[in-house]
Amino acid sequence: MKAAQFQRFGGPEVLEIVDLPDPHPGPGQVRIAVHAAGVNATETKLRSGELSFGAGLPQTTGRDVAGVVDELGEGVTDVAVGDRVFGISDDGAGAAELALLTYRAPIPPSLGFVDAAALPIALETATRALDQLTVSRGRTLFVNGATGGIGGTAVQLALARGARVIGAAGAANQNYLALLGAEPVTYGDGMVDRIRALAPGGVDVALDVAGNGVLPELIDLAGGASNVVTLADFQGAEKHGVHFSNGFVDGNGFHALGEIGALIEAGRFWLPVDRTFPLDEIVEAHRAAETAHARGRLVLVVG
Repeated sequence: MKAAQFQRFGGPEVLEIVDLPDPHPGPGQVRIAVHAAGVNATETKLRSGELSFGAGLPQTTGRDVAGVVDELGEGVTDVAVGDRVFGISDDGAGAAELALLTYRAPIPPSLGFVDAAALPIALETATRALDQLTVSRGRTLFVNGATGGIGGTAVQLALARGARVIGAAGAANQNYLALLGAEPVTYGDGMVDRIRALAPGGVDVALDVAGNGVLPELIDLAGGASNVVTLADFQGAEKHGVHFSNGFVDGNGFHALGEIGALIEAGRFWLPVDRTFPLDEIVEAHRAAETAHARGRLVLVVG
């Protein structure tokens, strides 16, 4: 099969399309013929060497995938050959013609492969953070960095749980954030005052997606470090006693994959795709992921 791979760490140019053996599913896995694969920040950081989960070189890439089941592993009964599914590629090898999935769900009927491939990592990450913050009906959540893929997902999922959501974004994204359903405020000097104008008593919980050094302010707004989770500021989390959410070590939100369909079909959730690229233009896709500030996701079209 054709797959994206890198043999050294570095910029997007280290990525290449190579021929690899076709994978076959083990117990509980399914194999899909990949139609689309998302590109996210974790993959660009793994490729650059900024992040490392202990994998050696060469490495494949790609976690978000959508496609058609073409082979079943032992014990699989939830899907059948020919089903359209989306999920998270085992071993981060989804930017390829074939991928193995343990965590998967049927693609909602109204979605195509490209839109479905934009969802899995954003869904899992946002859901995990909301679970850790126990976001529920009647609570007020502040999201710092509310218009990217994960931030926008967190906003919509929190609203679906019945929470009130205040979100921070740049000036150009205020209308978009309001469209998602949050009460928008701008970044920068005076942000805390703008939040307190909407919530004089502060907020119940706060989620930091942006990682722009505002954890002390969020701790004050939410009444303590235990009410704040960050997805982007590891050093700040250690310094201020805030939980840094990491799905590799402290649980996951994979249950969201099977739950999102109802919200999508009811018109209560959407995650826009900003640009698509063919698989053989993955270098350009990674470059765009590192340099652009898109509201929507970037997706590779594979087949």
